Amino acid sequence: MAAEPSTKAKAWAIFDRIVSDAAPEGVHTNPWTKDDSGALKYEPDYETLTRLLGVPLYLKAETTTGVPALALDVWVSYELRRAGFDADAVWPRPTAPRILPGPIVSLLEKVTAKERETLWKRLRAATPPAGAAASSANILGKNYVKQVDVVMANWAAGPELLVSTKRMDSSFGKNAANRVEESYGDAKNLRLRHPLAALGFMYGLRSTIFEEAPDKAEWLIDLLQKLGREDDAYHAVSLIIIEYGDHLAGTNDTDDPGDGEDPLADAGLTPPAEEPEAVADLVEESEVDAALANLPAVIIQRARVPEDLQPGYFIGEMARRVIDATPVTHHREARFRRANPTSPA
Repeated sequence: MAAEPSTKAKAWAIFDRIVSDAAPEGVHTNPWTKDDSGALKYEPDYETLTRLLGVPLYLKAETTTGVPALALDVWVSYELRRAGFDADAVWPRPTAPRILPGPIVSLLEKVTAKERETLWKRLRAATPPAGAAASSANILGKNYVKQVDVVMANWAAGPELLVSTKRMDSSFGKNAANRVEESYGDAKNLRLRHPLAALGFMYGLRSTIFEEAPDKAEWLIDLLQKLGREDDAYHAVSLIIIEYGDHLAGTNDTDDPGDGEDPLADAGLTPPAEEPEAVADLVEESEVDAALANLPAVIIQRARVPEDLQPGYFIGEMARRVIDATPVTHHREARFRRANPTSPA
């Protein structure tokens, strides 16, 4: 009897279908448009974001599974593909394996169909060949290795984009500050080794903080704005205020356990947690259909977010920095989309 897929495997299967539905046959809409003044503007796909954020609620996934934060990772990588960056170059990829170096992609395009099938089988296995594929990206900063949630990197250019994401749905006390303090350290560690990479931070916060701890909400927003202004920190920071019903909330812990990240495992000091079941193929299509038909309602409270923390500004700034830091022969589709915005709806 086959083992029950893990919560993360189920989440990946649902995430993949949502992203696939949003970009049929891999064709993405152009997110660039112009506002009433004629200024270039990045228009995020909020409908897809709300569907992705509904997945951990449907699965009742606790924070420690990493699934709530993973919804943000999947959305940011999807938006970068909408911006015109290569689907295989943006990690996590829209299909397993989530991390796949460019030379491996090129190899798969050049071998025979039979060889390709064999290689895909190895790459999608629970334990793929080391260095050829992975489920997460660990990047060496100035002083330590850090798992980064959304990455664009290749052999020739090195890291071109590094985005970290965090979620906080409860425990708005000292843990809110801890998350920001950690991010200051991570930003400096990555920025000093990769000064040309676009470096970003996205924070997902449940809307109840404005009723439970309004002073902390004001203080946290101020810190996030400053985090995006420092010369040696992030190039841009984004805040997403997430609203959903109390009946969907998980355990209201007094101490936030984090997003399931393990800094010691990232540094190679302890073995990483095994995820042999985190393969979306193990999940039945009917189970995915049922999930999509019953995703809980999620609302993004955009009006509470300052302009410089809006997701549209954030994604647009990340895309602009990658384009500006590379020769005109790189990322041609991303340059074309940005230079040819769609007409306002």
